[in-house]
Amino acid sequence: MSYDTRVSSPVRPPKNASSFSTLDPNIRPGGRIKFERRVTLLALAAGFPAVSLCAFLLWYDNYSAQIQWTVDLLLVLLWLGISFNLKQRIVRPLQTLSNILAAIREGDYSIRGRRALSGDALGEVMLEVNDLGQTLREQRLGAMEATALLRTVMAEIDVAVFAFDGEHRLRLVNRAGEKLLAQPVTRLLDRTSHELGLDVCLNRPEGAGPQTMQMVFPGGVGRWDIRRSTFREGGAPHQLLVLTDLSQTLREEERTAWQRLLRVLGHELNNSLAPIKSVAGSLADLIGREPEPADWREDMHRGLAVISSRADSLARFIESYSKLARLPQPRLEPLKIGALVSRVASLETRIPVIVLSGPEVEVKGDNVQLEQLLINLVRNATDASLETKGRVEVGWRQQNGQVEVWISDEGPGLASTANLFVPFFTTKAQGSGIGLVLSRQIAEAHGGTLTLENREDLKGCEARLRLPL
Repeated sequence: MSYDTRVSSPVRPPKNASSFSTLDPNIRPGGRIKFERRVTLLALAAGFPAVSLCAFLLWYDNYSAQIQWTVDLLLVLLWLGISFNLKQRIVRPLQTLSNILAAIREGDYSIRGRRALSGDALGEVMLEVNDLGQTLREQRLGAMEATALLRTVMAEIDVAVFAFDGEHRLRLVNRAGEKLLAQPVTRLLDRTSHELGLDVCLNRPEGAGPQTMQMVFPGGVGRWDIRRSTFREGGAPHQLLVLTDLSQTLREEERTAWQRLLRVLGHELNNSLAPIKSVAGSLADLIGREPEPADWREDMHRGLAVISSRADSLARFIESYSKLARLPQPRLEPLKIGALVSRVASLETRIPVIVLSGPEVEVKGDNVQLEQLLINLVRNATDASLETKGRVEVGWRQQNGQVEVWISDEGPGLASTANLFVPFFTTKAQGSGIGLVLSRQIAEAHGGTLTLENREDLKGCEARLRLPL
């Protein structure tokens, strides 16, 4: 059985072959005989006793000299042929394995050993080597596809990405980075961060989190989010710098906020000014009538009352907006959640608020603002429960490094949660539409969150305030 390769290639010479090229090629430095010579000598030694014995018996028997020499020559030729054939049978598969492994080392996984059969010792070695080549080929294809995907993503994203080596020389830049520095990649690579004007971003303290900075680049001016991390490539440390332009995002958010604000202001102003204009026109017609109606004074008083009422409503709206816009920064101080929840629950007198005690936890927060937040949530829950004569429950729990205060009611529930936190949106006849907005603003100022959802187990709503411990 032979073990060939589909693509033949020469056997790689040993790395130190030049150091003993003038010596016997079958002898290694230090007097060790090469593997091929050892196999040859062992094969010859294995057949030498039998050939010698046969020759000895022939010479001491009654055969003619011609027969003796002929038989001896045949024995020697057969002995040498079998020995050298045995050497080839052993050395050739090893040369094949050497060629396959050399090709794998060079990144060529297409060469395969033939006649790799199971149940045969050398055949199973060939099977394992073939499987190794196939596995490495699949892994290389996967790595190439992942690299191609990464390069495509880096080229298409609108975020500038730079990679610097240990000497702060640029080794990688994407298309957004080229646009930011207004130069092609061929002129940017191998330049230092100081030459590129990025040393301020790159020399930030190790472990510093994201930072925003107003910066000017040849390809853009604005406020940038700076993120830096480290990685290793080829055993050498590298730094990855990511710059995100926040100016456009901030402008879009600002424009959206202004549009929403103007829409709300226009709606509220029209609601107040339209009846004022209508009533003022009616009063002007009333005064201009000749002769004057007998009840013109009563109509005048009613019209003026409507104008005064709508003016008061408009003044309350402006005051509510001012209150929402002038929310001060919280003054953080230690406070106990249990005492705060119990105090807020005792302020509601329309129905008893059930307090379900939780663990003793303490947070840092503004006592006045958090109390106002919980008062708003308890009042809303009470208003909802009064419609159905249900209960209001308040409690708190600790989980995932946070304290969660929840207020649940047994009211009719929410028909839609889309506009809950839209300023001045309300479903109450006398509501201002800023209670939930102000409450969420207070929660976010404390690094927390506020959510309001319909209950899954019962009818009603549940508000959840989460604050970091």
